[in-house]
Amino acid sequence: MGTDRLKSAIQEILHPAGIAVNGENPWDLRVRDERFYRRVVRDGSLGLGESYMDGWWECERMDEFFSKVLPTNPEDKIRKNWRLLLRLGAAMIINPGRKSKAFQIGERHYDRGNELFKNMLDRKMVYSCAYWEGAGNLGDAQEAKLDLICRKLGLKPGDRILDIGCGWGGLARHAAENYGAGAVGVTVSKEQVALGRQLCRGLPVEIRLQDYRDIDEKFDHIASVGMFEHVGHRNYRAYMRKVHDCLKEDGLFLLHTIGQDISGVACDPWTAAYIFPNSLVPSMKQISAAIEGLFVVEGVQNLGPHYDATLMS
Repeated sequence: MGTDRLKSAIQEILHPAGIAVNGENPWDLRVRDERFYRRVVRDGSLGLGESYMDGWWECERMDEFFSKVLPTNPEDKIRKNWRLLLRLGAAMIINPGRKSKAFQIGERHYDRGNELFKNMLDRKMVYSCAYWEGAGNLGDAQEAKLDLICRKLGLKPGDRILDIGCGWGGLARHAAENYGAGAVGVTVSKEQVALGRQLCRGLPVEIRLQDYRDIDEKFDHIASVGMFEHVGHRNYRAYMRKVHDCLKEDGLFLLHTIGQDISGVACDPWTAAYIFPNSLVPSMKQISAAIEGLFVVEGVQNLGPHYDATLMS
């Protein structure tokens, strides 16, 4: 396919999103290298991201570009791409979230160094969607989210909670400081463990380098904030069984996760290569199937509209 036809194909994909190639709007895509078109048609999101890294295109307002283009499902229009089909097929067969791969996300993402995350996150180092109701800055919004979680769990002095995927211990620290609760946090990142233990020093908080499958004790309540995206669809049921086994009879489990409105099986190629390896955003259907016979859903809250402000901050 010639460059002109490839360019027309890209323009046809972007048009429903109100995005023009070499247009004047701040969300329009400006192409600096004609090889861009073939690369995106061939490699989808991976080609889009890598060609940006190589300087082949630019955009003044990347946040606006993606907020407009993603709802149109652009990769559906090139779904016949054999590379994409191979990735989907492999995801059906291979289990990227298996235990032998458990620490890969820590090594490739979180262990790049705490200074990076200190520069981009709030004072409590919370790396998930904040809660902006009544908050004017990222720190207050993340504090409000942590408090919302503690209130939903009904935490009280003397309770002992488990935080699966605890990051730098923000939730455990908040629960201990504000609710008098003890906490155990598990993470697969050595860097998070090192800094988390410093930040929680003097509190009834234990931060462990541990895979969730190796937890074998009971807790009054369990929370998981921004970790379920790394579990993988083949492990959802086993994950929920582990939570069920570790939760006391009258305990509550709170799951905070990014979600999508379709049930996928394969991670986005760009995300897998450069952001979160072995990850997958779950659907409500997949979560519901995983908890069947184990949990009763007491409530569901969508914080999606709060994510834009979180990301921009």
